[in-house]
Amino acid sequence: MDTRDTSELPELLSQSSKPGIPAPGAREKDALSSTAAARTLISIIRPCYGPHGRQKLLVTAKGETVCTGYALAILRALELEHPAAWLLREAAQTQAESRGDGTAFVVLLAGALLEQAELLLRAGLPRAQLREAYAAATAEVVATLPSLVIGSLGPLEDPFWALNSVMNTHALFQTDFLTKLVSQACWTIRELDGNFNPERLGVCTLRGATLEDSCLLPGLAVAGKPCGQVTMVLRGARIALFTCPFGPASTNAPATACFSSPDDLTKFSKEKEQLAEKQIAQLTAMNINVVVVWGEIEEKTLIEAEKFSIMVIQAKSRKEMAYLSEVLGTPLLSYLIPPLVPGKCQRVYTQELGESLAVVFEWDHASAPALTLVLRGATTDGLRSLEQAVYHGIDAYFQLCQDPRLLPGAGATEMALAKMLSDKGSQLEGAGGLAFLAFAQALRSLPEALAENAGLTVTNVMTEMYRAHQEGNFLIGVGQEGIINVAKEQVWDTLMAKARGLQVVADVVLQLVTVDEVILAKKSPSQQQDLNSESKKAKKSPFLVRKKTIF
Repeated sequence: MDTRDTSELPELLSQSSKPGIPAPGAREKDALSSTAAARTLISIIRPCYGPHGRQKLLVTAKGETVCTGYALAILRALELEHPAAWLLREAAQTQAESRGDGTAFVVLLAGALLEQAELLLRAGLPRAQLREAYAAATAEVVATLPSLVIGSLGPLEDPFWALNSVMNTHALFQTDFLTKLVSQACWTIRELDGNFNPERLGVCTLRGATLEDSCLLPGLAVAGKPCGQVTMVLRGARIALFTCPFGPASTNAPATACFSSPDDLTKFSKEKEQLAEKQIAQLTAMNINVVVVWGEIEEKTLIEAEKFSIMVIQAKSRKEMAYLSEVLGTPLLSYLIPPLVPGKCQRVYTQELGESLAVVFEWDHASAPALTLVLRGATTDGLRSLEQAVYHGIDAYFQLCQDPRLLPGAGATEMALAKMLSDKGSQLEGAGGLAFLAFAQALRSLPEALAENAGLTVTNVMTEMYRAHQEGNFLIGVGQEGIINVAKEQVWDTLMAKARGLQVVADVVLQLVTVDEVILAKKSPSQQQDLNSESKKAKKSPFLVRKKTIF
């Protein structure tokens, strides 16, 4: 086998017998302008890759501090200026939205391919030939994936063993307990014909207690508390959602009420009560008997609502309000007026979970949420990490219901594909062979990242993996203490996620290899004026701290 390394591409290219390729350095100016942006993204995402990846502290625009190792959350927090960085982030988001996992895989592999492409371009390979060769290599890789399948999830099989590997990458602790909970939830709502609708499984986080106190509740559960004496509606709930105070509207601007006599004060209070009565009467006229509010709840308005047996619930976050709006099919209202189309469910009641409360919405029809996984934990960041791991497990099960085939994990699939490309590249002459070798080198960077994040000696691990794969053992991957047999350790990747990730990487890389420079459009006069004003403010504030910018 040809063991040529792509770091010697200029010398190899100069020795190529393929006609039409200029001498090394003849087109050095054609280096990729997007490589620098890709390297910066790689340096940020690479430490978070794999089950031993590190966490990062993100400071949001609101000043909140978030601890996360989720690649997509980190990418969303970055302030990007280079168009190539925008495209890479968009590709990662596409992968997350379509398959739920593989965000870091897309960024790292795309960045590695762009770095290899830069070497080929500096060596003198025309962009058209590079694009064609990369497309051919991608087709070979995607076509080879099914031959690497080593297992599949049976239609009546407990999905625990298949989901444990996926969730272990995202959960920091007690992975087995969490995987059992997710497996039970997915198996419970799976339909008899084998179909699985992830929309029927909700996730609710309640701070307090420990992970062992997590449980499954029927219907859709959200964090919130009922206000007043009405704590349940057991039949025919009609629901309105409000993102405003529950009571007469108050001005946001500071104001002072001036009264000339006690009668004016009495009149003002009476009109306020009449307004509250009118608002509740409007809700009653539309048969609204459940109100969910994200805002303050005025006591007099609450008392008036209780007269008509209206259950008033105070939500804890706007995120839960948005989720309820989507599930119930009713809008979020910023004024206390009844919705034209109220949300409907069979019953609404309160569920006590230790010292916390959850409000449960239940339906009887098949398309509605049937089950909610309630996660408990001590910290908000810990709950956020657990929630992400649960969603990854749900997405993985959804993919396995569509295609139950599993690939070797822990970098074994990438090494097997790299071997295949190296073998074919060594038999091809000219640009095609070199591009195949470059693609293989980019694939090897992924198990290298796993070994590096596990604290292993990368050279030794990669040498052992290379030797094992050369001998035909494509089940060897990277573990916590060295190389492992992924079949024995049950470390898997879903075929659908891996195939989709490779296609997304190919799309963005084939687009970027044709870009030779970035052109900035002329700013409009108003934009230039805003830019000048910002520059003056920055000069006046020497301690101004800006978010990390990639260009």
